[in-house]
Parts: sequence; structure tokens; C-alpha cells
Amino acid sequence: MSKRSIKAAGLPVIHDRAAGIDIGARFHVVGVAPELCEEAVRTFQAFTGDIERMADWLVSLGIETVAMESTGVYWVPVFDVLQSRGIEVIVANAREARAVPGRKSDVNDAQWLQRLHACGLLRASFRPARAIATLRAYLRLRERHLDYSAAHIQHMQKALTLMNLQLHHVVSDVTGVTGMKIIRAIVGGQRDPEVLARMRDVRCKASPETVRAALVGNYQPEHLFELTQALALYEVYQERLRECDAEIERSLAELNADKPCPAEPMPKSRHKTVQPNAVNFDTRPPLYQLTGVDLTQIHGIGPYLALRMVAECGTDLSKWPTAKHFTSWLTLAPGCKISGGKVLLAHTRKTTNPVSAHLRLAAVAVGRTDTALGAFYRRLAARVGKAKAVTATARKIAVLFYNAMRFGIHYKDPGADHYERRYRERVIKQLYRRAAELGFSLQESSSVGVS
Repeated sequence: MSKRSIKAAGLPVIHDRAAGIDIGARFHVVGVAPELCEEAVRTFQAFTGDIERMADWLVSLGIETVAMESTGVYWVPVFDVLQSRGIEVIVANAREARAVPGRKSDVNDAQWLQRLHACGLLRASFRPARAIATLRAYLRLRERHLDYSAAHIQHMQKALTLMNLQLHHVVSDVTGVTGMKIIRAIVGGQRDPEVLARMRDVRCKASPETVRAALVGNYQPEHLFELTQALALYEVYQERLRECDAEIERSLAELNADKPCPAEPMPKSRHKTVQPNAVNFDTRPPLYQLTGVDLTQIHGIGPYLALRMVAECGTDLSKWPTAKHFTSWLTLAPGCKISGGKVLLAHTRKTTNPVSAHLRLAAVAVGRTDTALGAFYRRLAARVGKAKAVTATARKIAVLFYNAMRFGIHYKDPGADHYERRYRERVIKQLYRRAAELGFSLQESSSVGVS
């Protein structure tokens, strides 16, 4: 059989004008269909001018859609340039675009991507709209600044411990009002524990005598120098966080520029305390105007988590047809690896999705509340363990978020008692059905309810 007949008998071509790009740090290899030109594979440098020439070449060939793998962040400038030229760009998951075994090269990868995309075998990874992507970039940068500042908090605590200043034992947070006043005073040269203890905030639970005793230290110049530098670096990142907060507030204002205010007034806030590391402005009003629903009414979702989820998922969740598709994208749904009618693997996939990590933390927090979600978490944790209970509860929160964003469903907590009552009704119904299958009947007892 000739090569021409083998090609004709292959998979049907859906996209005639499709191209594949193997993304690299120094150069990009582009593959198109062989019938479009004599040189079906070309290599372009990663410089902006070369990317522009790549786009010109693809446009001259009439290419309508391009597929590439999400290789690091090197695909981002290529994505932006091609999209600005009116070409549909698909960023495929490398796990789905893995080449068949054989010789591995950039040329083969580009040709393989082009062939898969032409046959419609690649799915596009989710990427929000440009305005949402901008908001997401600011929030991700803010998260990195929080991580960096946390390291310097540890450095401050270490320096205080080396000088036997037990500040972290008398205040709940050394970066709070009391802690920062005392640390700045120590760096400024104050050593008198009496004076330092008077800087205690009135809300501090420790008595002035306890605070004064904890601030009698063994001051050493090298440890003071370490404390001074750690404090300076911490304050640098706090200033960067304030700058990020200003950009985030501006991005939300731009997103709401053409959005009318909802007809219904915003519900009363459920959260009385300010969340740690939250942005320095109230995010509920702009988010309510942007989405049309108050996401913070869902237990487990606070103002900052609502902002993170909107920034990561966008406001249009119709890209996921159902809530099951959405939770699968979050890797909160069980896996499905079946062969011969037997389930080989049902574990959830590992992921670096930040939304999934935040939802799992929210599930742990909501498990301690007297709510329906909290009762669900505790019931499941006692039966299958906390790890699976966290995943299942996080999935429920994700479904509630999806329904609120997609269909505008307002969440109202039925309460832990309602869940326990429904659970008891299900158990009794299963017992009656099981007894009937075995030829027995159950009778209610006035003492225990069922016998």
C-alpha cells in the first residue's frame, strides 16, 4: 500500500487551515499541512520580530487556527501576537498532545500537533478574557509577594527568639498592631521593657505585666541587625502589596465600567472580621456589580476567595457545559480509568490549579461550622477519612459557585439540622428497602424509632 493511500485512509480532516507550533525558549518550530506550501515546517527565533514574521507567514497561507502546548510561559507572547492577527489559538495540555513513541524532535512535535489539531483531537485549555486575565495577573503577583513577606516574618521571629524576646507568646500575630509597634521600637533603639509594654493594644489579651516580662531580652548586635533587615524587607513587600491592591481595585472598576448596578440591594455581609492578608478595600460591592450575585453568601467563600475565583475562572462559566465539567477541570471529581469494565483508578488527578487549593482550604474551614456543608464534611470524614471529605466538600462549594455564576442561583444554608434529618431519612429508606428485599418488614418503636 502506498503512502498516499495510507494518508487517505487516515482520520478525517476537520480544520483544513490548521497549524501546529512547538514552543521553545530560543526558537519555535511551526508545522502546516504539506499541501499548503513546499516548506511545510519552518523555524523562527523567539524574538518579537521573528514572531511577527511567523504570524505574517501563517496569515499568507490562510491559516485560521493554531495549536501549541503550554510550555512554561514562552507561549504567551506567541499567543498574543497570533490572536491579534485574528488567528484562533488553542493552548493544549501537554498530557493530551503527547506524541506517539518514536524519535523525538521539535519538527516531529510540530507536525504531530498540526495533524492532531487538523483532525480535531485537541481541546483548548481555559484562558479567560483579556480583562479578567489582567486581574488574575495582579492577584497572582500579590500571592507571590505574600509568600515572600511570610519568609521575612519568620526571619523576624527567629531574631526575636535569639534575643529571648518572647513576643510571639504574648501576641497572637507579631505582624499585628501590637507586634509591629514593639518591633519598630526595638529597631529604633528602645530597650526598656516597661516602655515597650505600654505599646500594647487595648485588645491584646495578655496583661501588661506578662508583656513586660516577655520583653526582657538578651540584646546582641548581630541579632538586632538581622531583625532590622527582616523588618525592612517585610515593609518593602507590604508596600508592594498596597500597590497591587490599587491595581486590583482599578481593574475591577474597569470591568464594571459598562456594568449596570443590580436591581436588588446587596445582601448583608456574613463576615464581621477582616480576613488575614485580604486586600485593603471592600471587594463585595464591585464583585456584586460584576457578577450580579453575592458569592460570599456561600459558606466557605469569603470576599478574598470570591475575588480569586472570579479572577481565575472569569464571569462566563458557560465554557463548562455542566457543573460536572467544571469540577473535573478543578480536579475535584473522581478519575475515570476503566478497562474491561473494571475501574482501574478513581483517584483525583494531581493539579497546580490555585482555585482547587483555595477550595480545599475553604472546605477545612467550613467543616468546623454549624452549617449543612459542615455537617456533610463531618459525616463524610467519620466514614471515609478527612482527605476524601475535604475533596468532596470542596467539590460541593465549587458546584454552588458554578450555579451562582452561571444561573444566578442564590444560596441559602438549610442548616446542619436539616442535613442530619435528610441523612436519617435516607438511611431509614435504605433499611426498609433492604429488609423488603430479604423478606422482612420493619416496625417503628416508640423508644428508638426503628426496630
